Amino acid sequence: MNLYQMIQKRRSVRQFKPAKLPYTILERIVDSGRLAPSARNWQPLEFIVVDDPDVVNSIFELTSWAGYLKNNQGRPAPGKEPTAYIVIVVRKDCQSKWIGHDVGAAVENMILTALEKDIASCWLGSIQREKAAHILNVPETHEIDSALALGYPDEKPVAVPLSDSIKYFKDKQEQLHVPKRSIKSVLHHNGFQYPEM
Repeated sequence: MNLYQMIQKRRSVRQFKPAKLPYTILERIVDSGRLAPSARNWQPLEFIVVDDPDVVNSIFELTSWAGYLKNNQGRPAPGKEPTAYIVIVVRKDCQSKWIGHDVGAAVENMILTALEKDIASCWLGSIQREKAAHILNVPETHEIDSALALGYPDEKPVAVPLSDSIKYFKDKQEQLHVPKRSIKSVLHHNGFQYPEM
């Protein structure tokens, strides 16, 4: 599978198999985040690999999942939780308006590197940062930005054409559908063109 095909395949996964991920692969995933573009080359990001089952469970309890799905349908079911996290930490002495760009580039690199090894992911912004920082011994000089949940997938979300709502949903077979805008609706050539009426 080439890179473009991987990007086409990539979806956020929220149901995982209970198999442990090899630390060598987790380290490789972090290395791909480390090598992402960085504004001014400040390299403000650091990464905490969490794969101890007790710590993974503690972090899981501090996360929220899939806000569009009601009744906790988007939260991993018991026994289908992620088996690892990579927690993205930012140095406070490197604050700038570009931090979000650095984080986005690093996380996408890590998502695609994981997917290359058939490891699914879900990028989580809804995490109780102060409690997670305490559990992970994050010093005062750093702060948690987000976490990347990882594991072997136990579901196959699909992209569907966007119609009247951007909200992802599950069908009767519990398959997750993620509406995406069409290429024609987002691509402009040699300048911005308004859609024809």
